[in-house]
Formats: sequence, structure tokens, C-alpha cells
Amino acid sequence: MQRYFVKRKEQNNLIIEESDIHHIKNVMRMNINDKIEVVYDKVLYICNIDNLDPLTLSVEDTISKENKLNIELTIAIGLVKEQKIDLILQKLTELGVSRIIPVDMERSIVKLDKERFSKKKVRWQMICKEASEQSKRTDIPEITDIMSIKDLVNLDYDIKLVASTKEKDKLLNYYLQSIKDCAKIIMVIGPEGGISPKEETYLLENNYNPVSFGDLIFRVETAAIYAGAVFNFIAVRGEYNDKFI
Repeated sequence: MQRYFVKRKEQNNLIIEESDIHHIKNVMRMNINDKIEVVYDKVLYICNIDNLDPLTLSVEDTISKENKLNIELTIAIGLVKEQKIDLILQKLTELGVSRIIPVDMERSIVKLDKERFSKKKVRWQMICKEASEQSKRTDIPEITDIMSIKDLVNLDYDIKLVASTKEKDKLLNYYLQSIKDCAKIIMVIGPEGGISPKEETYLLENNYNPVSFGDLIFRVETAAIYAGAVFNFIAVRGEYNDKFI
């Protein structure tokens, strides 16, 4: 069943956005009495299509259970090229990440002023919305405004990690052992050129812990997806067991 997110509900009427109406009528070619899923404010509504022109829905069932991980994972990632960030946003959404923070880092090739970022953010939010619909989430990840490395140290998290390329640093499974239900976790990942030694040192001096992904050096998009997948695995299982990591 196709899922759509809406931002407005007037009395008992769920207000579908024009782009989604187009998708329902012209892409999916749905008919009267077809069913769709509509999410508003993290509540899932099973709806019947009563009319197509104008689109009219009737709610047949309501499901309040949230489909989300039992941890709150934030990925803070250096600004990267458009093709890479599109993939990262899509896959992190599918993996249940709660928040994505774009970070202006020393080695970021991409630089965005306020106006350019505002336009990019609209597009990024659409990518996350569509990925949330596809993966059957009842929420959409938050994309924050661009932050600096200094901004990151003031954020409140239970576990603060920064991806490091130093082999001597502890592997991710070391920190997984301390994860509890409802834990708030942030993972910082550098851009294409990696996080600079100066930035990494600054984070480590401010309560972040270095984590290694092993002997292999990942591309930024691989590192982000890898981190999201590992935390998703732990959250879905509900417990840590080093036999599986």
C-alpha cells in the first residue's frame, strides 16, 4: 500500500500535497476505492479514495504505533557533492536515522551560502520524505541547518563518536556495548577529504570518542551507510552481542 506524509489536517480531512495528488492520479493511476496510507504527526491513517477529482479520502483505520528505532541516532556529516549527499540521505532515512546534520568542515569541497543551502534543504527534505514513504516510516528525519565543528561540541548526546582513520582507535563494537534503549547517539563523519587532524583533535578534547571502522578506508557515503546499518542492526535486535559484530 502506497504511503504519503501530510503536513496539514483540517478537522477530519487529511490535506494531501499537490505533488502527491499528481503521484496518486498520474503515476500510480489509482482508482476510486483504492487504499492508501497517510501519515500525519507520526500517526498512520488507512484511507479509502472516495473521489479523484477533487481527491477525497475517508479514514478507515488509525494506527498510532511509531515505526522507529529504540535509539536516537544522529549522523553529522561534512558537506559533500550532490550525488553523494542524495544517496546518503536516502539510505540513512531507510536505516532509521533520526537527524542529519550537514557540517561545514575544513576539507569540504562544497561550500553553501545561506541562499543556496535554503534551496538545497528543500530538495534534501523531499529525498528524506520519499525514502520515509518507501521504507514505511512514520516520521521523517530532521535535516538541521549547517553547523560548524564548534557547534557540535555543544550538542547533548549520551554517546559522541567521530569516525577516525587511525587503525589504533577502538572499533565500533567497543562502543556498542554501552548502548541502552532510548540512547541518544551522534556520529561525526568527515567529507570526501576526511576530517582534518585539527578538527578531530578539537572534538576529542570536547568529549567525543574516536572510532575506527577497521583496516579498510571507506568513502564518505560508505562510512555513513555503514554506521547507520550497524546501529540499525543493534536497535532492531534490541541488545548487543559481540558474537554478531
